[in-house]
Amino acid sequence: MDTATKDKRITTINPVNGQEMEQYEYFSDSKVEKVIESCQQAFSKWRHVSLNDRAKKIKAIGEGLKENRKELAELMTAEMGKLLVQSRQEVDLCAAICNYTAEHGPEELKNEERTLSDGGKGIITYSPIGVIYGIQPWNYPSYQVVRYAIANLMAGNGILLKHASNVTGTGKLLEKIFREAGLPENLFSCLVISHEQSDAVIKNDHVRGVTLTGSSAAGKDIGQKAGAELKKTVLELGSNDAYIVLEDADLDLAVEMCVKGRIYNNGETCIAAKRFIVVDAVYERFKSAFVEAMEALKLGDPTLDETDLGPIAREDLRETLHDQVQKSVAHGAQILCGGSIPDGTGFFYPATVLANVKAGQPAYDDELFGPVASLIHAADAEEAMQIANDSRFGLGGGIFSKDVDKATRLAENYFDTGMIFINTFGLAEPSMPFGGVKNSGFGREHGGFGMKEFVNVKAITIGK
Repeated sequence: MDTATKDKRITTINPVNGQEMEQYEYFSDSKVEKVIESCQQAFSKWRHVSLNDRAKKIKAIGEGLKENRKELAELMTAEMGKLLVQSRQEVDLCAAICNYTAEHGPEELKNEERTLSDGGKGIITYSPIGVIYGIQPWNYPSYQVVRYAIANLMAGNGILLKHASNVTGTGKLLEKIFREAGLPENLFSCLVISHEQSDAVIKNDHVRGVTLTGSSAAGKDIGQKAGAELKKTVLELGSNDAYIVLEDADLDLAVEMCVKGRIYNNGETCIAAKRFIVVDAVYERFKSAFVEAMEALKLGDPTLDETDLGPIAREDLRETLHDQVQKSVAHGAQILCGGSIPDGTGFFYPATVLANVKAGQPAYDDELFGPVASLIHAADAEEAMQIANDSRFGLGGGIFSKDVDKATRLAENYFDTGMIFINTFGLAEPSMPFGGVKNSGFGREHGGFGMKEFVNVKAITIGK
């Protein structure tokens, strides 16, 4: 059951105890149209603000995020159950994105000059295109919004947000923080709307681009609807990222990073480590240490410092995860730890390791959005890479090896994903491109890449 109820209200629920938090009325259709029109009007002025002045506003948003760090972090944890310490880290990352964008945006987006073949002059401008509509998920309630909004504000665009219903409060708070930081009124607006209303937003003439972070199924749906309107999309979708442990890996480091990579954000991360492909020479040693470390994790209240793993964000999501585990076991997977729903209130699920994972099981083929690790045996590095690429997804992945040059060559030449992490696990970095290939979507966010996704790359040719 989604948190959007049939009586035209959204009810947010605390996943720690299953209790209702707040209710939010859906916008009327006329209000949605008014918000879009107001955003367009704000954009028509913002587009002419200089790059340096845009950067100052974005830097102020970063300061506003830091000033509201406590309230924002606590709200995120209450709405979707991430560890409070990780909510604080998320706010810090959002502020860092603002600072990076403010510092580098003017240089990334400045005009470029070319000398033409006939001796004439060419000028390339990165001009804003209009209102950008973002459909964002619940797992990183602030970061997902900041990631696309800040880049596009720097580019000169207006921003609309449809946030996941269970983190509506976070979306509203971000809107308030942006406004209080001095961003022009209506330039960033949070829409509280249904899926049907969202489809109408995509069709609105003022909306010039659509960006979605979500499942592959959602990406196909939104991509089709936006494509029918000839509107560009950026789609950051799901994955089942493979982390390869080679014979010469530092096993202590590999175990530590693989555990963190699987359970960070309660395992609810598109770029989380999900499939662990270990070569024969070190498989048994890795398995023993990995299972021991996963079993030792403490499940509980995400506001407490001693907790390692909080609840799944929604009850239906926990049911889906458990069903995937059960179907994998029914098709031959073996539970090495975890794998059962605990008694008590809240939507908790234990750290789980599955072995004997093979094609045809959800643990191999699909994305498991929670703290469930798929352990896969490979004969050698060549087979490990084949298994890693044997996926319809292609967001991220990892390699553990003391031979960094060899690991880098594997990453460059063979890994069919948008991001690869060597001797670490995937975290967002403001200066590095973020995005994937295959069913994990297309387009890039972060850095100059994200700032230039929704701009008109305009060529101006001046005769000799």
